[in-house]
Amino acid sequence: MKHTTLTALFLSIIFISCTPSEKKETNTNDAQQAQTVTEVTENVSITIEGNDMMQFNLNKIEISAGQTVTLTLKHVGQMSSVAMGHNWVLLKAGTDKAAFGMAAVSSKDSGYIPLDMKESVIAFTPVIGGGESATITFEAPAAGYYEFICSFPGHYGIMNGSFVVLP
Repeated sequence: MKHTTLTALFLSIIFISCTPSEKKETNTNDAQQAQTVTEVTENVSITIEGNDMMQFNLNKIEISAGQTVTLTLKHVGQMSSVAMGHNWVLLKAGTDKAAFGMAAVSSKDSGYIPLDMKESVIAFTPVIGGGESATITFEAPAAGYYEFICSFPGHYGIMNGSFVVLP
């Protein structure tokens, strides 16, 4: 009897451990996700959020060359644009992100876009505060790898990501 009970228990454990689980695993990268536009259309709409913790909710955006992009930046925090303002700046390939960010510190009057480096910018939103949003429309650049940042003083090192344009 003892031997039969142990055998039944052993077989039950093996059966349970070999049965496929219906758990779905998800992998998020620090709550940041890539937004990929898989259906190629002429127009694409993207929404990106910034918060009071100096974070974008997306760290990668993929689109196709030739698309018209409508991008909405939403500040989901509560702090004002003076204390914790955010913008979204798409830089041309090869732009020194750190040099741009440092130059932006003294560019308050131009929305933290350094006038002497404006040729390095493809598109940008104005600076917004908590509860606000800004929408811009621009043509996708040529296929390639670009970077986006928030150029509000001190934010570019944390608030940045990849903007990938597929052929």
